[in-house]
Amino acid sequence: MGQRSADAHFIVMMIPHHEGAIAMAELALQRSTRPEIQGLAERIRTSQSRENAQMRRWYRQWYGTGGMGMGMGRGMPGFSTSLEALRTASDFDRAFLEQMIAHHRMGVMMASHAQWGTVHPELRELEAAMVQVQSEEIEQMARWYQQWYGTGGAG
Repeated sequence: MGQRSADAHFIVMMIPHHEGAIAMAELALQRSTRPEIQGLAERIRTSQSRENAQMRRWYRQWYGTGGMGMGMGRGMPGFSTSLEALRTASDFDRAFLEQMIAHHRMGVMMASHAQWGTVHPELRELEAAMVQVQSEEIEQMARWYQQWYGTGGAG
């Protein structure tokens, strides 16, 4: 994989990953009974929507519009199943924390690994910010999970 395509590949993979988190956050805004989770969901929806818009702009700027649709919008394998499970969960908040922690861990891993091959410094900065913010959110969700459910077994 060439250097140019490393940046393109990250963007094409991360946008649908973010869209998954945004969908989960929107569900939390409707279903969660906890203000803490609603606040987190609003932050995730806002920040990841903004990041997706930025990545789309960069993709068009760096690579033109061709190929932007490939892989976009299909989402993560198995993701529609977990979204449906979340939609019907009897304890929504617990299921949301479990799924969002796992989802964020995948995002942190993707962004951490991508930094090594990233050519564009502005994309590398965004990847580093994703790692920092999502790692902080994972720690916060794990603390809530411990407080509310008494176990550290989320994710």
